[in-house]
Amino acid sequence: MRRLLAVNGSYRSGGVMDQAIDVAVQAATLAGVQVDVVNLRDYPIEFCRNCRECTQQPGDTPGTCVQNDSMQALVDKIEAADGYILASPTNFYTVTAVFKRFMERLIVYAYWPWGTPAPKFRKSHATKKAILIASCAAPGLLGGLFFTTLKQLKLTAKTIGARPVGSVVIGRTAQQEHPTLSEDARKRIQRLIEQLM
Repeated sequence: MRRLLAVNGSYRSGGVMDQAIDVAVQAATLAGVQVDVVNLRDYPIEFCRNCRECTQQPGDTPGTCVQNDSMQALVDKIEAADGYILASPTNFYTVTAVFKRFMERLIVYAYWPWGTPAPKFRKSHATKKAILIASCAAPGLLGGLFFTTLKQLKLTAKTIGARPVGSVVIGRTAQQEHPTLSEDARKRIQRLIEQLM
């Protein structure tokens, strides 16, 4: 493992998810791994137009989007990484809208020629690993059971050719205006990084 890509779907700078990413980055750096962090709130990508132009291009490599924005640079980062940290708070029972926008732009990882009923994953075999980090206002156990945040993060990992090796749901994040990541959550994230190596 030489390089990780962390994709953070949080809106709040310095919030619990940013703190969780910081812990993951520190643990990975101590293990000699370089981590590139993408905060989607600061990353200028447009909404998918659903034109499916990118899905008409055959092959195992991602298709090329017709939009001239920063998504291609992000796809390049995805392709260059050896593993992933995929993270999002829970908003309205699932990933944030900014993470969902990112997910929709991952259609470049599908081959779906006109006339076929469903897309095929270009990365049908998981050759890389991912860890998943979610947060929610509910207790973590309930959030993992009843919200779809982890499910969407798993789908993201599958789409880009990664196998989730562990996940954590950080619960009760709405108890304070400026919550602090608990020591227990820090330790769980550090253990997740160990599973990723």
